[in-house]
Amino acid sequence: MTNFGQITATASYVPEKVVSNDQLAEIMDTSDEWIYSRTGIKTRHIATDENTSDLCIKVANQLLEKSHTSPEEIDFIIVATMSPDYNSPSVACMVQGAVGASRAFAFDLSAACAGFVYALSMGEKIIRTGAKKGLIIGGEVLSKVLDWEDRTTAVLFGDGAGGVLLEASDQPHILKESLHADGTRGMSLTSGYKENKNPYGHSTTGQTTCLTMAGRDIFDFATRDVAAAIAELIEGETIDYFLLHQANSRILDKIARKVKAPREKFLQNMDKYGNTSGATIPILLDESVADGTLTLGNNQKVILSGFGGGLTWGSMIITL
Repeated sequence: MTNFGQITATASYVPEKVVSNDQLAEIMDTSDEWIYSRTGIKTRHIATDENTSDLCIKVANQLLEKSHTSPEEIDFIIVATMSPDYNSPSVACMVQGAVGASRAFAFDLSAACAGFVYALSMGEKIIRTGAKKGLIIGGEVLSKVLDWEDRTTAVLFGDGAGGVLLEASDQPHILKESLHADGTRGMSLTSGYKENKNPYGHSTTGQTTCLTMAGRDIFDFATRDVAAAIAELIEGETIDYFLLHQANSRILDKIARKVKAPREKFLQNMDKYGNTSGATIPILLDESVADGTLTLGNNQKVILSGFGGGLTWGSMIITL
């Protein structure tokens, strides 16, 4: 019998320190009005003594506790991140070791802001091969890769993690999906460049390791390519809610118009957290379950859609 993946628990965690737009205005040339009117962001959480693995471990422990699952029951762990602690070990392996999931294989997935949707798609395929339970986590500490003198990027991002427990079900819950990438436009958003400085050659690229973004290019990409992909995916479908990557409220406004869906169906929380890249969708999902907007197990039909660096974008229709 074929197994399908079903989300049976959600969790999220953000660092304690909250930084407002007014506080950013004390260290850079910006203002609350400038940031909020252009992005919909009011505050963001910033890690002071935690790294990406710390946030993801807290999410994993929450998922195990909420679902009354023992660590030994977990078959796999996937962490979607563009800000890992190390190149190796992976964040997922650090989570595996910390929570005692001794039977689980573990790996990171790098697809920037589309990472959680990519990872959920991958996890469901693993369930179909016979696995029973897996943790899918999106986690970021983007504050460590930002240029804090660049107001065009530093005001946008925050730190956080969210995740789900994916379990085997005899009924399909991921109904449709659409994953895309376009490496020809990859330089529109870059982070963490590493020069090859071996003693046998010379590297003179001058590229920065900090996050850089061509904001207009990303905005146009999201409102054109992502909107088109969502419109195609939802044709003929009745969607209860849209959970899109939380990058910019104006992007959600425009996508809602383009796909001809009511704006109130597009849930959002970027006003509190900013853009947490691969963590935005699972944080939003967990908050929406916690406040009663969404209920696991009641077959609400929602669309998840992430988009960003790579360029990558991915959407899926799921039932909860």
